[in-house]
Formats: sequence, C-alpha cells, structure tokens
Amino acid sequence: MSCVPLCSRRHFARLLAVPLLLLVVLQRAPVAAAGETPPNIVVVLCDDLGYGDLGCYGNDELHTPHVDRFAREGLKLTSCYAAHPNCSPSRTGLMTGRTPYRVGVHDWIPFLSPVHVRASEITVATLLQQAGYETCHVGKWHLNGWFNLPGQPQPDDHGFDHWFATQNNALPNHRNPYNFVRNDIPVGPLEGYAAHLVVDEAEWWLTEGRSGERPFFLFVCFHEPHEPIATDEKYAKQYPSDDPSYAAHHGNITQMDAAFGRLMQTLDEQGLRENTLVFFTSDNGPAITSIHPHGSSGPLRHKKGHMYEGGIRVPGIIRWPGHTRPGSVSDEPVSGVDLLPTLCEVAGTDPPQDRALDGASFLPVLAGKPVERTQPLYWHFNFASSEPKVAIREGDWKLLAMLDDPGKRQGGANITADQMRALKTAEPVRFELYNLKDDIGETTDLSTSRPERLEAMKQKLLAIYHDVREESPTWPEWKFPRYEGQRIEWPAYRKRR
Repeated sequence: MSCVPLCSRRHFARLLAVPLLLLVVLQRAPVAAAGETPPNIVVVLCDDLGYGDLGCYGNDELHTPHVDRFAREGLKLTSCYAAHPNCSPSRTGLMTGRTPYRVGVHDWIPFLSPVHVRASEITVATLLQQAGYETCHVGKWHLNGWFNLPGQPQPDDHGFDHWFATQNNALPNHRNPYNFVRNDIPVGPLEGYAAHLVVDEAEWWLTEGRSGERPFFLFVCFHEPHEPIATDEKYAKQYPSDDPSYAAHHGNITQMDAAFGRLMQTLDEQGLRENTLVFFTSDNGPAITSIHPHGSSGPLRHKKGHMYEGGIRVPGIIRWPGHTRPGSVSDEPVSGVDLLPTLCEVAGTDPPQDRALDGASFLPVLAGKPVERTQPLYWHFNFASSEPKVAIREGDWKLLAMLDDPGKRQGGANITADQMRALKTAEPVRFELYNLKDDIGETTDLSTSRPERLEAMKQKLLAIYHDVREESPTWPEWKFPRYEGQRIEWPAYRKRR
C-alpha cells in the first residue's frame, strides 16, 4: 500500500472542489463453521477512562448504568491492559497487534507531526476488510499527524470503508465540535456533544450506510473523558458539587455511558445482538489533571503516562452471546495488542506472517482458559511520568525497568535528535518486581527478595527490549507549532487527493 494512493481511487474531483482554507485555533481457530457468516465485531474505545471510573469496577459515585448492564451481560476483565500509557501509541498497538515502539509511535501525535502509522503496517481493519467485512471508524483517529492531508495514510488507507473522525480531540471541546471529517470532506460545525455525535454516525452506518450483506467491523472511538471536557447539563446535574470540574468530569463519563447505551440499543433493534462480538475498553488510565483531578485508577498505582498499573490497566468488557457467560469475570491478563490476532481468529483469517506480533488471541479466556503467549506482555515509554520506562507482565509477576538515558521529553511532543538517539541507545539499568496477585497497588518491591524471579524476567525483558529497539524507526526533528506562546491544534481542511 502506498502512502499516497492514486488519485483515481476516490474523489479526485474533491481536490479541485474543496477550498484551501486552513483554520488555526487555540487548543482547550475460525469461530464460524464452514458456510456460516462470521460474527459482526464492534470495538468501543474510550479516551482516558480509568480502571476505577465505572460502577461495575467499583466506583460508587459515577452513574454508568448502560456499561454496568453490559458487564452483567458479558465477561468483565479485571486484568485488561492498554498497549501503552497514552493515546496514539495505545491505539497503534490495538490496531496493529504490535507494541507501538516497533511501529514508531513513541508518544501522542500532534497535528502536522511527521509521526504516523506507516503504510507498511497492516491493521486489523485491513485484515477484516480483506476477509470480506464492511468496515467503519467513527470518532477519534490519532494515528497520524497529517490528518486529511497528502503524504500519510488516512483511515481508508488503513482499512476503513467509511470514516467520520477527528485527528485528536473534538474541538473546541465536546460541545458543538467543528473539526470532524467524513470520508475526506470536513463536516463543519455540528450541534450536540461528541459522544452522541459519534454514535449518531455509527447508527446511521449500521442502519443505512452499510450494505447489510456482509459481516461488519465497527470501531467506535469516544473522546470522553479526555480534556477539553464539555458536558450536557442533564448529565452534569447528576453530580451536585461546589466544584464544577467534578460535575463536568463525572457527567462527561455518564454522557459517554448514555451514548454507549444508544449504540447497544441500535444493535438490538437491528437484530444484531446474537451474532455480534462487542469489546468495550479504554486507551489508557485516567488523566487526573489540575483542571479535572477526578478520574480514578481504583486500587492501582498512578495514572495515565505511568508504567505502573494505573497508567496501563483499564476496563475491558466482552459480550458475545453464546461465547461469553453473562456476569462472568476473568483475571487473565489481556492487552490491546491481543485484539488483532483475536479478531483474525474470530473472522477466520490469518494474521500477518511477515512481521513480529506482540499479541496473542484472547479467545481462550472466553472459555475460562489462559492466553497462549510466546512472550510476556510488554510496554515501553521513554517519556513515562515516573522512573520506570519499560515493563513486562508474566503471570502474576510484573517487572519494571528504568533506562540510563531515556531522553528528555519536549513540550508538545516535539521530536529532537537527542530523543531519537536515546531511543536507539538507552539501556535498562534498575528494576522493580511486583506480584500483582498479592499486591495490585505495587507497594512492595520484591526485586531483592526474589533474585531468581528477577533474573529470569530481566533476561526476557532485555530480549524484547532490544528486539523492539532495533526495529523501531526514528523520525526527523520536528517542533510543535506555537502561536503567541500557546499550543495550537490545526483542524484538517483537505485530504491528499
């Protein structure tokens, strides 16, 4: 697949018809038997939803009745992990089945950044499309910098027949966003709130946009509860408080929950429930910022941006009638990188054979069995917010590693030569070891009391780390655009054709 497909592929006329207007604003084993139709697949990804941000995960303040009911109808995962502790890399791992540092997505991607999921990568959407699925992406994209511009793959280049997306955040916030693009064409100002607008598009596609003759893959990416938050008063008022940010944040999650409930209702109304696998999860832990310090990691240590559990362990719920038992719970570790091999098995197609995959099918978990892995789960983030920058989990054990010279993170996810050098030269130097079964909060480092376990896991971590480091591409130096000292986001105006 070329980075810039031929103009004849689609809508050449748009290149002449769309005004060249650039707006600048301040940012605030096959499952289906032979002859049977494979199941439909819906993946729902929240943005910055923490492990403790749902009623079904123990939060007694938040109202999330639709997700809670969904958990009662399916399988709740208590050791579900994102592929990375922040957004773009996590989504990269989920889409490719490869730890994001292999792919070259090392941090969140600002608009106009050279970083992107390259055309040489094969996404789960592409594989399902090739297997005969109709495919649709709605919501946050965040897998490239040149969103809807020439020179980098866009959602349709990575396997989506229909897409309705933003590069990163809904702008100016969740209320009345104006930066959505539908199949190359900017939509313009919309009325409503992002979660419901995203579900509006998903509902249209489910009921009118697709042919209905083939199984489908629908990827729903909510913006909630990522900042800049905007919450409908009918949700915010459910959380009376002297702190407006409390009502805004919690109401924002309830707003997402209501939109999710609408989506599940549409599946039911279309008679799709029984033959549809739905996976609900989040891209990383809660942000817990100075503006909205109300997200929850539950019993876990730290938050988004950290290699500790609070940064990477997230909600995960699967409903697939006939395959998941209602109200069941599993503590088997499952990660975003497992999605591609899992959905390939569900669809009866093969995952890529010509590259390293870091995930494994989690279908055995649906039958109460462990995932069959060839290597431990792995995470890597040179710019993690606390000392550990690399981690693996094997069984109940987790090993974290510091790096001798991880490079310095620059504001706005700038790319510097020093960072690219560190990416290829940094070495793990100190380690922490935890037994997560006994110590979910990672309070007691066992690296000195369990030297044999430490050494065995250290060798596995080093082997994966060096393999990933060798494959990881580097990017040219790049500086995040600035305007009067403020960070800016550039809504996409025009695609490349």
